[in-house]
Amino acid sequence: MNDGKPNWWSRPSTPPEAARIPTPSPAEEGDFPLQAPDPAESAVPEAPAAPTVDMTKEPAAAEPTPSEPASAVPAPAVTAAEPVPAPETRAVASVPAAPRPLHEPDEYRTPPYGEPGPWAPAPPVQHPAAPVPPPQAAVLPQGAVPPPQGPVPPHAWGQYDPWGAGPGAVPPPPRKKSRRGLALVGALAFALLTGVIGGGVGAYVERNGGIGTVELPQAEAGSADRAPDSVAGIAAGALPGVVTLHVSGGGSAGTGTGFVLDNRGHILTNNHVVDAAATSGDITVTFSSGETASAKLIGKDTGYDLAVVQVTGVRGLKPLPLGNSDDVRVGDPVVAIGAPFDLSNTVTSGIISAKERPITAGGEKGDGSDISYVDALQTDAPINPGNSGGPLLDGKGRVIGINSAIRAAGGSGEGDGGSGGQAGSIGLGFAIPVNQGKRVAEELINTGKATHPVIGVSLDMQFNGDGARVGDKGKDGTPSVTPDGPAAKAGLRPGDVITKVDGQRVHNGEELIVKIRAHRPGDALALTLTRDGRELTRTVTLGSAQGT
Repeated sequence: MNDGKPNWWSRPSTPPEAARIPTPSPAEEGDFPLQAPDPAESAVPEAPAAPTVDMTKEPAAAEPTPSEPASAVPAPAVTAAEPVPAPETRAVASVPAAPRPLHEPDEYRTPPYGEPGPWAPAPPVQHPAAPVPPPQAAVLPQGAVPPPQGPVPPHAWGQYDPWGAGPGAVPPPPRKKSRRGLALVGALAFALLTGVIGGGVGAYVERNGGIGTVELPQAEAGSADRAPDSVAGIAAGALPGVVTLHVSGGGSAGTGTGFVLDNRGHILTNNHVVDAAATSGDITVTFSSGETASAKLIGKDTGYDLAVVQVTGVRGLKPLPLGNSDDVRVGDPVVAIGAPFDLSNTVTSGIISAKERPITAGGEKGDGSDISYVDALQTDAPINPGNSGGPLLDGKGRVIGINSAIRAAGGSGEGDGGSGGQAGSIGLGFAIPVNQGKRVAEELINTGKATHPVIGVSLDMQFNGDGARVGDKGKDGTPSVTPDGPAAKAGLRPGDVITKVDGQRVHNGEELIVKIRAHRPGDALALTLTRDGRELTRTVTLGSAQGT
């Protein structure tokens, strides 16, 4: 096949042929004279010179030897346009010899176009996709003499077939790697890069508080109304009726709390809050709105630790409703309002921890004249110095007690801080029941004095046994049982030990006083006592004594 491209053929010369090639003489550059092609020779394939061949015999087809592959035997290609004549008996004819070149061939020269070179190996070629037909036995044209078959070396060069498969074929190009792996690697790299960038941005935002203007989330404005029975609802309804008192006089000053009783300006508080202004002094009342007014002392009672002051010329007063302390149960929710440490309008909440808790407060004078006896309500609502005199409200906003005392850690006394000095709340607060406070307040407003219920006996306060013992002698040598008094009429004698009041146990003289003062004068009480080892019950109608 001739498509205009040079075809390179290479076959090593056998030793006999190489020996017959004479050594060429040196030639000058460009000394390659080529003969003009003969038209007769171009039509007939050139055959090497050969001895006279007997044409009367049918030539045998050349077969490759077992040691030589079929592709190594050169065979002229036979085209369909050249019919192969049948073998005939011909006369012996001599083939004319090829013309001799002007110079001897140079084995190291560049071979002419179409001739094989003795030393140039065949270049690699691409294999066509179409299969190559197997080589066919060469058929010599008429009059051609087959070349002599000499010995072929084991590793002889084969005919270079640009379209045939052979040991020198170029392997097919390697398959391209899948792009899926490259895409995965790229995705991982991108994720790593974005993670690093995101981490850097997050660290910057955390350290520097963000980028740009900060706008914090906030709930939308809601309704300011609260349920009436909630702590907020109770506080909103009670605060206008609660006041803060600033008292000075007698070389001392203090702060306390009170609440409005009626539209006439009467305010109930503790006696120990206004005691400094008992003879001469100033009392200033500050309402929750911030309005202030001067007040005067109407009455006080040391035994109950209650006092009433009054303001005048103040409009819009809002008295607090009074509840019933006898209906209070342990565990009921309560709200306390006051001015602890002069922090006015302070609201705290808790529950009723106990009822009928006998406590005593005061006693700073040393003669017992300032001691108060209270059958108190105990609460865990935080109460501190300055809360004294303030209201203790139930779940409906009604006053059920007057905050009066706290139990301080490390102190044994009652009052604001106890005997050990001022201290913070530890959840043990005490309030005077409002039923007792109402009776005393009414007496103070109406008469300026309060009455105390009595049984007419002097008690032995040094008795260490269980119960309250009637003394052998009274104060200043007087009889321990007042003649014609309530106790004498009931048959009590000196030395009797009272153990119960209306079935409630009493363990000392202070508890007996507290239980008696929790009632009104004229009330009848059943007293259980022991006398000479016997238990007796006596009914006593309470008398009345003027308080101080």
